[in-house]
Amino acid sequence: MSWRRLWAIVVKELRQLSRDRVTLAMIVGIPVIQLVLFGYAINTNLRGLDAGIADQANTAGSRALVMDMLATGVITPVASVDTPEQLVAMLRRGKISIGVTVPPDFERRRIDGRPVAQVMVDGSDNVVQSAAAQLAQVPIDSAMPDARAPLVSTPQGGPISIVSFYNPQRRSAINIVPGLIGVILTMTMVLFTGIAIVRERERGNMELLIATPLSSAELMVGKVLPYIAIGLVQVTVILALGRWLFTVPISGSLLDVYLAAGLLILANLTMGLLISTRAQSQFQAMQMTFFVFLPSILLSGFMFPFAGMPKAAQWLAEVLPLTHFLRLIRGVMLRGASLWELWVDVLALLAFTAVMMTAAILRFRKRLD
Repeated sequence: MSWRRLWAIVVKELRQLSRDRVTLAMIVGIPVIQLVLFGYAINTNLRGLDAGIADQANTAGSRALVMDMLATGVITPVASVDTPEQLVAMLRRGKISIGVTVPPDFERRRIDGRPVAQVMVDGSDNVVQSAAAQLAQVPIDSAMPDARAPLVSTPQGGPISIVSFYNPQRRSAINIVPGLIGVILTMTMVLFTGIAIVRERERGNMELLIATPLSSAELMVGKVLPYIAIGLVQVTVILALGRWLFTVPISGSLLDVYLAAGLLILANLTMGLLISTRAQSQFQAMQMTFFVFLPSILLSGFMFPFAGMPKAAQWLAEVLPLTHFLRLIRGVMLRGASLWELWVDVLALLAFTAVMMTAAILRFRKRLD
């Protein structure tokens, strides 16, 4: 072995890496992203869950109980309603994660030792159920301004009952399988279209495409359409296996499930097209896809609770299509909501798709000049 020739190869590789900006960004960026996300953004200790309050008693004792629950920091009040039915509707639409109901006969229940409040939990997220259990530990004594009122021994159920909606058995598969639809579509759709334009360039087909009457918009849309059908096939496979192997329910409309999946497919395909206009090779396209996929899976709420992240991380997550899709698919499949009730996330995905497609078309034209 010649050390001189070996050193020449090493120098050659280092020089090539120095000219490859994408690889350099991956070398530095991936450790930084993982360190920041796991050290700063990822937090499994939930605080500040959006909650709705229905204090039907409205007495000094009931108000003190609600204040004690808020003092735990687990929940943050975002709505005050009159009936438990309104809380259930807000849970179904994803407006709140927890609903607290204090019945009109709060004082009588307190004296008799019966449950004095009910905490309704969105069970489509198992982590939220675990955090809500802390509310059942709030002492009732502090909510008793009248010391003369005796407190009869509380039944085994506890003074504050926890009711889990949509997943009372706390089966992890019910929570994971709908999210896996989004994760798989994000990984495959972005990757497929990420290498689409690059592959044409590497195979020498780009010159032929430029010579045709195709406009940039027609070429981009034509690249996207076949993968929509592929994405819907993947959705069908996941739904069928989820139903067969794990008995995952579809509480809402099956059409809404496919419409939500279609929105995510379009968003990811247009993002992949934008990547393909920037990458110089298929390997670079794969690197850039991983660069997008990592924050998506960590910040969207699939692996770690969204509510536990700091505000800066939540703002970043709102830009990612997977975040909005998880709200849609869990709302439709597990809570039985309609897309109309979740219109904010629908508009977010449509806006993302429009921006990405416009940017891809403009950038593609620039590269042809």
